Amino acid sequence: MAARKSKGVTFAQVTAAALALPEVAESTSYGTPAFKVRGKLMLRLREDNETLVIRTSWDNRERLMAVEPGIYFLTDHYRAYPWVLARLSSLSAKALPALVESAWRQAAPKALLKMRGD
Repeated sequence: MAARKSKGVTFAQVTAAALALPEVAESTSYGTPAFKVRGKLMLRLREDNETLVIRTSWDNRERLMAVEPGIYFLTDHYRAYPWVLARLSSLSAKALPALVESAWRQAAPKALLKMRGD
């Protein structure tokens, strides 16, 4: 029997993963819950409460959308910025920590990365 696919993640799981990282604080962005590292936005919940906005690199964004187009996507608003959108209902709980940490690395100042040994 094939392994059962993930049923997605909750924003509570996103919150736990984000707050486990150094100097991340809960905040808001565009009136929605968000997470910032030293004041710089790394993640936010979109207004639909079903989509996560994730800071990423240009290359990683293209890779994510190519490999998992059912999960990762863009709207016209984000095309010119290094962000990717993810459907919470399709996102894997197993992939979540690495995804959140990657967003943290993109937003964290170099001094904080260096303190962590990166």
